[in-house]
Amino acid sequence: MQDFSGLPDTLSRALAAKGYSAPTPVQQAVTAPDLAGLDLLVSAQTGSGKTVGFALALAADLLDAEGRFDRPATPLALVIAPTRELAMQVQREFDWLFAEAGIVTASAVGGMDTRTERRALERGAHVVVATPGRLRDHVGRGVIDLSDLKAVVLDEADEMLDMGFAEDLEFILDHTPAERRTLLFSATVPRGIAKLAQTYQKPDTRRIEVGDKDSQHSDIAYVALTVAPSDIEKAIINLLRYHDPQTAIIFANTRAMVARLVAKFSNRNFSVVALSGELSQTERTHALQALRDGRAKVCIATDVAARGIDLPGLELVIHADLPTNSESLLHRSGRTGRAGRKGTSVLIVPARQRSKAQRLLKFANLEAEWGTPPSADEVLARDEERLMTDPAWDRPLAPEEQAFAERLMQAQPPEKIAAAYLRLYRERNSAPEILGEAPEPGARKPREAASFGPSTWFSLSLGRKDRAEPRWLLPMLCRNAGLSKDAIGAIRVQYQETFIELLSEAVPAMKAELGDALELEQGARLTELPGAPDLDASPKGPPPAPRAPSKPHARDAQAPAEAPAPAPREEHADRAADAPRAQTPDTASETAPKHDKPARPKGAGQTWDRAKDRDGRSPDTRWDKDKGKGKGNDKGRDRGHPGTGSGPHGKPRFDAADPSRPAGPGRKPGKPGKPSYGEAKGKFRADGDKRPAGKPASPAPEGKPRNAALDPSQPIGPGRKQGKPGKPSAGRKPGGAPARGKPRGPEARPTRKPPPKR
Repeated sequence: MQDFSGLPDTLSRALAAKGYSAPTPVQQAVTAPDLAGLDLLVSAQTGSGKTVGFALALAADLLDAEGRFDRPATPLALVIAPTRELAMQVQREFDWLFAEAGIVTASAVGGMDTRTERRALERGAHVVVATPGRLRDHVGRGVIDLSDLKAVVLDEADEMLDMGFAEDLEFILDHTPAERRTLLFSATVPRGIAKLAQTYQKPDTRRIEVGDKDSQHSDIAYVALTVAPSDIEKAIINLLRYHDPQTAIIFANTRAMVARLVAKFSNRNFSVVALSGELSQTERTHALQALRDGRAKVCIATDVAARGIDLPGLELVIHADLPTNSESLLHRSGRTGRAGRKGTSVLIVPARQRSKAQRLLKFANLEAEWGTPPSADEVLARDEERLMTDPAWDRPLAPEEQAFAERLMQAQPPEKIAAAYLRLYRERNSAPEILGEAPEPGARKPREAASFGPSTWFSLSLGRKDRAEPRWLLPMLCRNAGLSKDAIGAIRVQYQETFIELLSEAVPAMKAELGDALELEQGARLTELPGAPDLDASPKGPPPAPRAPSKPHARDAQAPAEAPAPAPREEHADRAADAPRAQTPDTASETAPKHDKPARPKGAGQTWDRAKDRDGRSPDTRWDKDKGKGKGNDKGRDRGHPGTGSGPHGKPRFDAADPSRPAGPGRKPGKPGKPSYGEAKGKFRADGDKRPAGKPASPAPEGKPRNAALDPSQPIGPGRKQGKPGKPSAGRKPGGAPARGKPRGPEARPTRKPPPKR
């Protein structure tokens, strides 16, 4: 079928009224006579006329012999689209195509009033256009009856799977009749689409692929423009002024970028609308309608408008932010160049993202023409060219226009009339921007201080107290004041203000951009100075808080050279005087001690100290953490006789028989021992024997003294078995801290728990 002659008269007249003379390739493929009644899996590029194609493919299933619909009742066809905008557009396409056939359509999309949708479904509809989430809600609540359904169309099926609607689609298709006809339209056929088709389509499904994968969007000219990062918005303004499109769309990656561009271009006298996910459905519908009516010429949108949106006269697509992947690039660009019309897709590429743009174009099988944005002179020259070729010159003059022209010629010479007309023409549009030179990727242009030129100093109302730093003050000036980096010289941050040096030739343009108040963002303002600032006269602010001194480490602390040895306590002065001193090797006495630390007495009255141990203390007084752990010396380094543990040079580590020695490593005599619990209560003998009173002492086993290392009259230590040498009490922990529940005095003896009473 090379034309629409085989269709019912109601559809042929509707197509002729819209200007359709011949079907597109996808329309011709899906309406082939041999495909009638079969399930279809169609992949075609965006903008190829798929909506009209599947509408024509369903005509034979929905219309009667006369090409009309019966009275509306339960739905006959169901069309599911990924976004609200695409669903509303599909509904409009069905409305004008089947208008003479008497179609009644209903919608079920998110963001709309559910009560209105429910009433429309209750009144009856031939075709229902819906989004997956809202349609599943209606099916689950029993609002919509799908028992008489004849056909189901999934438009942009790959996008619905990417958005996470796979479960919703399966739920909806499970509630449809098994004999229905299923048509899947998708730009690509990934694994998920193939699995969905295998599950819910009939075995005789026909696979249709329209278009060449290697030549994407032959009607779209791709252009990549390299700009400086601070000139992105200026480059977009010059592009809009140079091309002067009937309708243009600018894509950004974030909602914040959309809001910023809308505010910027509105101030520059552009008629713009926004389209993003944060807007309500009513606001989005009004924005699209303003573009279709011509009340707005520029749409700034996120990727929510990258699928299925068809705007008449859309000639220019600008990527303010590079898309995240090649598929997004294709769908964004596919908003133009639709149905045989020509279009232009422009990528704004900062110098550092050139390699990313090249990868996107390579993966999408696209070739782009690289260049730079149009300059201000090129925009003005294009204005003059457009003015000279305007069709208004060829229109005949009306009588009132002829009379006014004669009066104007008598009042002013032709040169002034032409100049005034040119000025009025330019004033209706935004002035072009002056762009800086785009740097080459990976190259840095050094700036010489002597080549800065005449400058003017300004004071900015932000200082060190506001955490002002040149690294974010410089982008703020470029972004708000319309300055380039080359026009900004020295930046001197003070406590209450910041002094900024600017090129004198850039000051008039900056004032025109900011206005008389010279106000930047967030209340920051500039004030022009008569000359160079006096940095000494600027308020210095409070001095920085003094830094707290660091706490000295124990190993860094050194005792003064003249510090005397610590005196023993009075209670045990006699014992400390008679206690034997630990001897050090002869070489240690001949060599100066480490760190010039004075010698300290060793023995009684001394505690274990890690730092002192490192600084050269005698090894015989060290507390060995891994060998003995302060409980005895039977695990000493030099094992001599059992129970005592020999120290170096033949000196015992602990003389258990000498009562003047401390009871364990780290013991500090000085406090009298406390009586045991049994002694305090009078339950034990007063002569030091820890056995309960009234019971005779059991004799030691024959040939085995109670304690081989101690005097037999000494008591057995707690927990010690009879016949083994006793260990001294570990009355204090290493470091001098008293152990809980243990005797503290040197004369206190370890106690043993009395046997239970019988």
